[in-house]
Amino acid sequence: MNKAINIQKLAVSGMLIALGVVLSQFSIPIGASKCFPVQHMVNVIAGTVLGPWYALAMAFITSLIRLMMGTGTLLAFPGSMVGAFCCGMAFRYILPKLSFAARVPIAFLGEIIGTGLLGAMAAYPIAAFVMGKEAAIFTYVIPFGISTVVGALIASVLMFALAKTGALAVLLRQLEGRKKQA
Repeated sequence: MNKAINIQKLAVSGMLIALGVVLSQFSIPIGASKCFPVQHMVNVIAGTVLGPWYALAMAFITSLIRLMMGTGTLLAFPGSMVGAFCCGMAFRYILPKLSFAARVPIAFLGEIIGTGLLGAMAAYPIAAFVMGKEAAIFTYVIPFGISTVVGALIASVLMFALAKTGALAVLLRQLEGRKKQA
């Protein structure tokens, strides 16, 4: 049963990676960074549905593919990976007894703090020393923050819409390996 659950999580991760890569054509250049709200939307979905480790791996693979395609920069790695991981950790461990819907805003905040603040500051050494860009430690906080707020808002609206239709409950049941009880 556990192997089937892992395969399902890998399949959902693959679909989210594909979504992130295909929609990577839509970015907003702000300074040296390309703001990519779709990545943050995908991070919130992965963090809430798959957990922090799958979200982290999904963000890394998406960033790597985007970099190879020329639709992303090296700055995508710290921003998306830290944000996805913080989102998943916040969702899973902060007030875990609350309902799924009540924890989505917690995941939203985890993504914003993870990408908009921590990931933005982690991007500084990459920008300054690897990419040779003039930057201060807080240079990327505003652009990453704008991008992550927009993406997290889109994800929250999408998650609540899926929850209202019942599709989210079906997906979560499948990923957790529980049978629908009659």
